Amino acid sequence: MRYFPALLLALLLIAPLGTWAETAPNVVVSIKPLHSLVSGVMQGIAVPQLLIKGGGSPHSYSLRPSEAKALNDADFVVWVGPELESFLEKPLHRLAHDARQLELAQRLSARLLDKRQGTTWETHTHHHDAEHAHDAEHAHDTEHAEHDHHDRARDLHIWLDPRLAKKIVSLVAEELIALDPGHAQAYQRNQQNLLARLDRLDRQLAGQLQPVKEVPYIVFHAAYQYFETAYGLNAVGSVTIDPERKPGAKRVKEIRDKIKALNARCVFSEPQFESRLVDTIVGGSNIRKGVLDPLGADIPEGPDAYFELLTRLGSNLVNGLQ
Repeated sequence: MRYFPALLLALLLIAPLGTWAETAPNVVVSIKPLHSLVSGVMQGIAVPQLLIKGGGSPHSYSLRPSEAKALNDADFVVWVGPELESFLEKPLHRLAHDARQLELAQRLSARLLDKRQGTTWETHTHHHDAEHAHDAEHAHDTEHAEHDHHDRARDLHIWLDPRLAKKIVSLVAEELIALDPGHAQAYQRNQQNLLARLDRLDRQLAGQLQPVKEVPYIVFHAAYQYFETAYGLNAVGSVTIDPERKPGAKRVKEIRDKIKALNARCVFSEPQFESRLVDTIVGGSNIRKGVLDPLGADIPEGPDAYFELLTRLGSNLVNGLQ
């Protein structure tokens, strides 16, 4: 029995090391599609925390106290960047300055597309080769930029292209392995499974969307350019430039005229914003109405959410355009 205290002491000294070796980092992710991809990389290891739940818009979100605490406790934060989640810029500096941060807009800057200027894009040239489009140089339209101070040059809805999602998965896995090398093999295994699954999704969407590639349509705001570019779709305009600002009567008339002139098949609203505006625009016409959701407002969060989001996006487009 005289050896028991020494044995107990040895166990107490060893236990924290074993616990530390198995403890995964606290990970916080800004929006649901990214959270889904990060969840896939971390599957079987830990569950990351999602900041913007439900139908919240990253353009106008306010942090709750529990979310501020999550940032304060975070070891790793994944977000797109201040041009999309502007509400995060100051809290990240104040609360998560010691956390590792993956700002995707910065890491993927060479692959970003320019924001579409204005609300009609019928002269837009679609790139049928998405990889070429991603790597192309994009010149800024300085004339529009000078007149539109709140609208920055880069389009940051990067998650809506499965090929860019593969880049995101690889960046997340790389960061997690560096932060948590004890789970490196699990992260790598999850990464490979996700990349294969994203390839299958890409092929499925390409085949599904092929019959409607040339059909013109109107979206609520310019959130879908990466999806449209990846699959060569024919979006010809948007209801509004800024989803937080309701267009006036003059703008509504312009949209109605443009729909007729371009023979647009469908106008798509979004669940995050006022759908009555779309009702006003299509009222008295034969044009169809549909819904596109770039964030997956009612999709349960988790590893499958990204795949449900893009599958639903493809199905809703086909249903509206056939």
